[in-house]
Amino acid sequence: MESFNKKLFLLQQEIDAISKDSKNGFFGSKYFDINSLIYNLKPLLKKYHLLLLQPLSNNEVHSIIQDVDSDKRVVSSIELPDIKDPQKLGSCITYFRRYTLQSLLGLMADDDDGNLSSDKSDKKVEQPKEDTRTWLSETQFQATLGGTKEQALTVMQQFRMKKIYKDKIKSKFKL
Repeated sequence: MESFNKKLFLLQQEIDAISKDSKNGFFGSKYFDINSLIYNLKPLLKKYHLLLLQPLSNNEVHSIIQDVDSDKRVVSSIELPDIKDPQKLGSCITYFRRYTLQSLLGLMADDDDGNLSSDKSDKKVEQPKEDTRTWLSETQFQATLGGTKEQALTVMQQFRMKKIYKDKIKSKFKL
């Protein structure tokens, strides 16, 4: 049986370049469709006994690849913005599913859909950096609630956390 990392490595070697097969009617740009990507990815996932999950949890979109043989997994996630319009939220979820999966698999594709393509100037748009901070645990969260405002501010700067934790800390300490 191959290791989980070996399976991921072999899977990445077999993935062809992502072709942008869909067109954004509003901006006139092309993008790769999540359904096409998953359709092309499924035979490789099956070949290497890997499972793709893309759940929504704690106001975040997650892409998870799990090894069926060992239950090891790798996760990419991003927090959803506060959007009340269900259609806009659905579009955002689809967009985040695409890009968390792209990030998780280390796939290369230029982003020319969405607002980036609406700027016709030659200005460079700086992409947000991935948050590499450690996730705040339940125990650390509870300890933070029992601490001071200064400690809470430090925790918020040093840790990545679920939105519900962030909201409770902000509310308790009036941040």
